[in-house]
Amino acid sequence: MRGKNVVVGIDGRPDCENAIRWGAAEAAARGVELRLVHAFVWAEFHVPLGPTDLAPGLRAQAEQIVAAAVELARKFEPGVPVTGSSVDGFPAAVLLAESMTAGLIVIGSRVTGRFLGMVVSSAGVELSAHAHCPVVVVRPTDDSLAGSSVVIGYDGSTAARTALEFGLEYAHRHELPARIVAVANRNGNHDLLAEIRPDAGDAELVQVTGHESERLLEYAADANLLVVGSRGRGGFTGLLRGSVSQTMLHQAPCPVAVIPPAAIEGPG
Repeated sequence: MRGKNVVVGIDGRPDCENAIRWGAAEAAARGVELRLVHAFVWAEFHVPLGPTDLAPGLRAQAEQIVAAAVELARKFEPGVPVTGSSVDGFPAAVLLAESMTAGLIVIGSRVTGRFLGMVVSSAGVELSAHAHCPVVVVRPTDDSLAGSSVVIGYDGSTAARTALEFGLEYAHRHELPARIVAVANRNGNHDLLAEIRPDAGDAELVQVTGHESERLLEYAADANLLVVGSRGRGGFTGLLRGSVSQTMLHQAPCPVAVIPPAAIEGPG
């Protein structure tokens, strides 16, 4: 996960401004390049792409989106090297391909509002399940970037171990306190806190009871970032496969980092 660029998916909407801001800050913290990628979907349809007497053309509009995003990123983080590209294809396919070589993919949610169930795009769902690197979904509201801690969901699975490492490294880079929220395997009383305590450093350790979704959302209320794994053995890691992780992706009030299976198994 280290030494690779941060990729932000852009579409020209105001909603992606916070994703650019978040990605630029993370690229600065990692000391890597920021790459802004616009998926040019019109190339998939049989429509004219060039200029006409009445309009500059769809291809030119895409280049304008990229140029504006690059300018914005440079304003946010002047010291970060930034590149931008318009790539033919649908957003999910384009960003999945980018994830093969990226250290992190960042996307924005669609509109403001309390419930992200209406605004997390199909590309975001696809990336969170299948990307080859960690994926961060950033809410479009400024208050979502104002949290003061990193919250990590943990259930003892392989994905959760990777989420733990990701979350602790992020907290260290940004000098934020970390809180590890553990939920025991429902088939036993395994002491999850005991197994992670040697790696937790000065992170706060919490083991929860009750409804996992509700409890994790409570702890994420003042978070700068919430980190979860994907396809674990229950608890917080069954992203897109169960109600707990669906709730995290769609309702968490802060940016959510997801560790997909391919980010553990694959080259990313």
